[in-house]
Amino acid sequence: MGKREGDARKSSPPAPLSRVLGQTRYIVLLAVLAVILVALSLFVLGAIQAIVAVWHAWAALFGAQLDSTNLTVEFLEIVSVMLKAVVFYIIGLGLYSLFITPLNLTAALGVQTLNDLESKVVSVVIVIMAVTFLEHFIRWEKPAEILWYAGALALVVVPMVAFQVHSHIVKRDEQPVDANQQTRAQDELFNKDNAEQTVDGKVPAAQAGE
Repeated sequence: MGKREGDARKSSPPAPLSRVLGQTRYIVLLAVLAVILVALSLFVLGAIQAIVAVWHAWAALFGAQLDSTNLTVEFLEIVSVMLKAVVFYIIGLGLYSLFITPLNLTAALGVQTLNDLESKVVSVVIVIMAVTFLEHFIRWEKPAEILWYAGALALVVVPMVAFQVHSHIVKRDEQPVDANQQTRAQDELFNKDNAEQTVDGKVPAAQAGE
C-alpha cells in the first residue's frame, strides 16, 4: 500500500507554476543589494565622522579647548551611525540567507529564521535608542524634555523586550535548537573559509573534498 502511494506521488504532475513561483524568490536580491548598499554607505559615513571627530579632539587638546561633553556626544553619534549600519547589514544578510541560500555567517550570528532576524534587528534598535538617550542625557539640556524622552523610551522598549522574550519562549517550545550548529557555522566560516551552508548545517560534499 505504501509503495503504491509512493509511486502515485512520483507520477503525480507538479503543481502549476510551482517552479516559476519558486524562482520569484530571487526578486529579494534587489532588496538585499539595496540594503547592503545603505549599510556600506553608513559604514563609510561613520568612518569619515570618526576620523573628523578624532582630528577635532586632538586639535582641541593641543589648543587647550577640549570639551569632554561635546566630544563624548560626537563619539556617541558615530556609534549610533555604525549601529544603524549594522541593522541594515544584518537585514541584508538575513534576507539573502532566508530566500537565496543559507550562509554560515548568518548561522554564526544566530539568524536562521525570520523570527531570528526580527529579534536581532529589535535588539540593535533598542541599543540605538539607548545611545540616543545617552546623548541627550550627557548634554543635560532641558531636563524636563529629557524626562519625557525617557518615559517615551520606556514605553517603546518594554514592548520590544516583551516581544523578544515571547519569541524566545515560542522558539524554544516549538522547535529545539541544535546547540552545536552555531559553533559549527563559526568554524566553517572563520577557520575553513566556507561561506555557504546546506539546509542540515553540514558542508556540501563538493566542498568537503577540497
